[in-house]
Amino acid sequence: MTLIQFAIEKYEKEEELLEKLKNVLSEKDIQRNLDTLIGTQRVRRIGPEILQNNQSHTELPDLPEHLKSILEKI
Repeated sequence: MTLIQFAIEKYEKEEELLEKLKNVLSEKDIQRNLDTLIGTQRVRRIGPEILQNNQSHTELPDLPEHLKSILEKI
């Protein structure tokens, strides 16, 4: 889920985010994590296609070292 939160910082449009993350995660895993993040109010939907981290509700966690290289590739 941390990777997805940082990817949202990079790509706000949901369609673009899904396309980039497909190289790393299955579409089912991406959707499940997005649903969890939205349900726990860590991520919010703005309109039909924009996702945004809800930093007023929760801060972004620290990005583990092993995820930094993956995030740079997407």
